[in-house]
Amino acid sequence: MATSAAAAAASTLPYLVAASSAAACRRGAHRIRASSSSAAAVEGAMDLVSEAEVREKGFMGLRKTKLVCTVGPACVEALPALARGGMGVARVNLCHGGRDWHRAVMREVRRLNEEEGFCVSLMVDTEGSQLLVADHGVAASVKAEDGSEWLFTSKRTDESNPFTMHVNFDKFSEDILVGDELVIDGGMATFEVMEKVGNDLRCKCTDPGLLLPRAKLSFWRNGKLVERNFGLPTLSAKDWADIEFGIAEGVDCIALSFVKDANDIKYLKTYLSRKSLEHIKIFAKVESLESLKNLKDIIEASDGVMVARGDLGVQIPLEQIPAIQEAIVDLCRRLNKPVIVASQLLESMVEYPTPTRAEVADVSEAVRQYADAVMLSAESAIGAYPQKALAVLRAASERMESWSREENMQKLLPQHQLAIALPDRISEQICTSAAEMANNLAVDAIFVYTKYGHMASLLSRNRPNPPIFAFTDNTNSRKSMNLYWGVIPLQLPLSNNMEDNFNQTIKLMKSKGSVKSGDTVLVVADSDLNRPRAATSVFQSIQVRIVD
Repeated sequence: MATSAAAAAASTLPYLVAASSAAACRRGAHRIRASSSSAAAVEGAMDLVSEAEVREKGFMGLRKTKLVCTVGPACVEALPALARGGMGVARVNLCHGGRDWHRAVMREVRRLNEEEGFCVSLMVDTEGSQLLVADHGVAASVKAEDGSEWLFTSKRTDESNPFTMHVNFDKFSEDILVGDELVIDGGMATFEVMEKVGNDLRCKCTDPGLLLPRAKLSFWRNGKLVERNFGLPTLSAKDWADIEFGIAEGVDCIALSFVKDANDIKYLKTYLSRKSLEHIKIFAKVESLESLKNLKDIIEASDGVMVARGDLGVQIPLEQIPAIQEAIVDLCRRLNKPVIVASQLLESMVEYPTPTRAEVADVSEAVRQYADAVMLSAESAIGAYPQKALAVLRAASERMESWSREENMQKLLPQHQLAIALPDRISEQICTSAAEMANNLAVDAIFVYTKYGHMASLLSRNRPNPPIFAFTDNTNSRKSMNLYWGVIPLQLPLSNNMEDNFNQTIKLMKSKGSVKSGDTVLVVADSDLNRPRAATSVFQSIQVRIVD
């Protein structure tokens, strides 16, 4: 091995102090269980998909944007094929299906990881206090014809009645006036309120369209959303039961629906920390006007964000969605929080084997904005072509990433200093400098050795051209890095001796055909990998190494 250039590249920088062993950080029964089940992952080190991509396309051919698939009835049997197709996160929406079904899906994902060498993270969505959800009582969609009159009522019934929608909230018509517009699912169909009958509304269809089961309602007056605060908590009793279920099944992420402010995130984080489950990451779903008003605080409090464009489009004018999406993606990158762009990316593929060109452009735009991940919803959950939809997502992502590299687009990304304390500023500067060096020197790959993934996230934030291989000996950290742009998380035993770690990883990756003699690698390391998170001193370094 040869060590290259620049005194800064060979130097070690002081940063914080070591205090306790890694064992002290492995708290809680779930964490012990997760660590004990990682033998297959340690042996395989790199997941099968990344390993195949490196062999086929080389380092620069590795896809940087992560792919999330919502698991539903259409794709349960296809989970192995989706994992091979690049699914990095399996999302289980707890709004749909029962416990036994959810449990079976989660255990199949774990089996794929433990027995077949994949690295797929598990994410669950809470239902949230969803207001104004309506049903027409049948499983299929129903067409609302122009001029037809419908009754919207909160009265419960087990039967479906023609021209009747049952709303899930008793006070749904409070403060609504005759003449207001009732909009279904952000514009699938529109009604005018003709009459109030007690708590019910009699409405006439003014824009015909499809009424889906569990349709979302919003009310508009003079072109503006009628905002109402019913004082319901973000997490319902059902949500808490779902969270306990997810914890028991070993989920990696919880996507919190209908977040109102940062306190919603902080409250759940405090709850998880009391159970020594800080490794479960909380993603805030931005899908309401309230979340937009408190956006920066919500992003700072969360571990990541999902731009839920479907529900967001129910509450804001459609033409505002593109600009808001770009603003959220940019703010998340600046604040070093992974962001998922979700909802209706390839909606036509729910029914058809080929997407529209506009949908491919939409996916490409999210990738151009450097979103960490793009997500399939109905396309994979209930669609007829889940594997084809994933293949389109993957191909569109790879092509746009290639164009961005050719055009050097990452140079246009503004830098934003996050850290305040000197030790944190050092970490930030090390990773910013490392990303710049990697691009300027055209290295083949970046290696980062990290206990909890923080250094990997700071490198990812800079969107460097080479892929980032993040080595950790912590199972939970590996899963948490699965949503960082450009990061390929690997698990293997690490020591405090960085030369030993580097030699070990080179030997392993050579054996798998991932690196060859002459490859140039930029190495970023915490030299004390066994420090706890609350440590006060450690050393970090940047080196450029040429593989012998």
